[in-house]
Amino acid sequence: MHTILSLVLAGLFALSCYAEAGAQNAKKPPVRLLKHTTSQPYTVQTVSVKVGCFPPKLRAILAHIAAKTGRTPMVTSGLRHSGRAHSQHRHCNAADIRVPGLSERTIVAAAQTAPGIGGIGRHRHGLGHGGIGPERGRAPL
Repeated sequence: MHTILSLVLAGLFALSCYAEAGAQNAKKPPVRLLKHTTSQPYTVQTVSVKVGCFPPKLRAILAHIAAKTGRTPMVTSGLRHSGRAHSQHRHCNAADIRVPGLSERTIVAAAQTAPGIGGIGRHRHGLGHGGIGPERGRAPL
């Protein structure tokens, strides 16, 4: 008799815990995940690459390159405080990019057709450079 009473009490306790947990879950509003509504026309090589200060004109140039090549440019360098004093990188008006799977010649050709582009250059290891500062000459194709 004592065993049956213990089982009944254990069952009632389990049911009350289950009902209470269900009531607590019913009170909570559903969690809605935020959707990322804006997509960038580029990716960054590492999280340390500073691109948050890019002006709309530079983002438009990167979007133009993406549209022309059909691929997403990867920014390898954005804002940086070291280097030449006249560098547009110091003002966050330039980006060094690479487009995986494309030659630097193709990247430069796409960049040259971007409206508002200033300097275009080539760096070692297939990196391209584009900026919105004053035009300083274009890299030869």
